[in-house]
Amino acid sequence: MSDKSPSMLNAYLQLHFIVFIWGFTAILGKLIEIPPVEMVFYRTLIASAGLYLLLKWKKIPFEVPKKQLLTILGTGVLIAIHWILFFLAARISNVSVCLSGIATVSLWTSFIDPIVNKRKLKFYEPIVAIISVIGIVVVFQSTLDEALGFTIAIVSAILAAIFTVINGKLVAKQNHYTITFYEMVGACATIILFFPIYSYWFTEDGLALSLTTHDFLYLLLLGLVCTVYTYSIAVKLMQRLTAFVINLTVNLEPVYGITVAVFLFGSEEQMDGNFYWGTMIIVLSVVMYPFLRKYFEGKNIQQDIVR
Repeated sequence: MSDKSPSMLNAYLQLHFIVFIWGFTAILGKLIEIPPVEMVFYRTLIASAGLYLLLKWKKIPFEVPKKQLLTILGTGVLIAIHWILFFLAARISNVSVCLSGIATVSLWTSFIDPIVNKRKLKFYEPIVAIISVIGIVVVFQSTLDEALGFTIAIVSAILAAIFTVINGKLVAKQNHYTITFYEMVGACATIILFFPIYSYWFTEDGLALSLTTHDFLYLLLLGLVCTVYTYSIAVKLMQRLTAFVINLTVNLEPVYGITVAVFLFGSEEQMDGNFYWGTMIIVLSVVMYPFLRKYFEGKNIQQDIVR
């Protein structure tokens, strides 16, 4: 075994561990009683404060070139919208629907990455997309709430694909903790700026910022463990793994999350046959991609590792 193998194995183990934690975030979103927008506000506020203290403790510099800072803050805007839609999908439908929609993230990455990195789209990528669309159509034969929740989750997945690809470029230039800090600041500022519009047009009684003890504890878990730890490590892993490899592993998030959700919520997570058939087709399309890539280009998944 080469000297690099243990660290690469450690990178994969870390990746699977944080994906398991991400699978648990939808469950926390279901358990926390405040609305999704307020939830994301507290999540990003707690994460920003936690990362600030972490940067101070580790004596990591805050300085970032202005152009990169604007890009990082803008990425935070995408993260804020992604999280709001993610938790909204879980509320409108359920955890299973939400996580199944998020499973499409690697598919969208396969299209977005060529655009951002200015490479040609492979001819087999649209084939994979068509299969995925067939799965989406089958899912849409479920109830209206399930279809709406699934649609919102897919939009959330597209945003996740965008900011993951962007982070893959940023991590080569900045410390991963610094990147995550400013992204959380950008996400939190986005929510604060959105509050007046949200409070006036989208709520009946204004902002719901009061917290129960359970909500506060769940939010600490969401902000510190599911955000500060996981997103910082995910950004760091991009020094070794590409955005596609990371997002392909994220497809296991529904497996981890739905398993725990069924255990916690029972019959509430039971879906009709169309949902499961459609989800299987979508997962098939996602799994097909690396095999098609290897067949037509002779490339193994391991060649997506950044050395």
